[in-house]
Amino acid sequence: MDDMTESRRGGGLQAALRRGDFALTAETSPPDSADPARVLERAGMLKGLADAVNVTDGAGARAHMSALACAAILARDGIEPVLQFTVRDRNRLALQADLLGAAALGVPNILCLYGDDPTAGDQPDAKGVYDLDTRDLLSTARCMSRGSFPGGRAIEPPPGLFIGAADAPRPLDENWKPDGIVAKIDAGANFFQTQYCFDMAVLRRYMARLVDEGITERAYYLIGIGPLTSAKSARWMNDKLFGVHIPEPLIVRLEGAADQRAEGRAICAELLAELRAIDGVSGAHLMAPGGEESIARVIGDSGVLAARSSAA
Repeated sequence: MDDMTESRRGGGLQAALRRGDFALTAETSPPDSADPARVLERAGMLKGLADAVNVTDGAGARAHMSALACAAILARDGIEPVLQFTVRDRNRLALQADLLGAAALGVPNILCLYGDDPTAGDQPDAKGVYDLDTRDLLSTARCMSRGSFPGGRAIEPPPGLFIGAADAPRPLDENWKPDGIVAKIDAGANFFQTQYCFDMAVLRRYMARLVDEGITERAYYLIGIGPLTSAKSARWMNDKLFGVHIPEPLIVRLEGAADQRAEGRAICAELLAELRAIDGVSGAHLMAPGGEESIARVIGDSGVLAARSSAA
């Protein structure tokens, strides 16, 4: 478990995972605003419900309020952030400076990502930096958390970050090897948050392979799900989001519901219950662009927090 518990300072998310609680993370996006109150209008409803709240970093290759500033606003209000870091927009010096700055501003967790291609955004002529790749960023964060810059200069005190990476549950053939996942763990990943996974049959087989390979003994896995808003939205996700598969029975169930949003929340709460029973799953990562209120309602309806309290 050394890889999973390396961070020396940590926060509530790391503590929950180390206790063996079924951890819950959620996601918020920085606003198109210079008003800090807008950040809390979106994410404040998750306070006391999610163990930590991810702050996206230029999702969709579009500019918003600085993710670092947004995470600092959450931390100041008592909401633990997971700050996403993409390698798209900053060179290694800027990334290292922001890693230190994040820790200084009360951010204990980071998620290292590649970032959406600039051509996908509303300013397609923007130049991607990509001075480092994702594994380089993971190893940089670990090096700095251990007390030095990659160039060798000491950091006192070090940031002690809890370091995350991304994965995507998917069907695997018999020749699959977890080399990419192992490389991320070796580089510094303590936990993984995954892409949406609504197909529990696929997830059970995927997690069984990870357990067999010893992956879940070295890193925590939080599985991505979210409250679907409609059958139309679900079909769009199947068509447009790479690696996402929402099973047809779930879509048919949404189509037959009088209130598709409410049914989407009910499905999500049911999936949370299923996730808790899958070996190797340490928690869930709930995503719903602009849907923080729906996420909060799902967490409340799921009974996860009540179950944790009764087990304490």
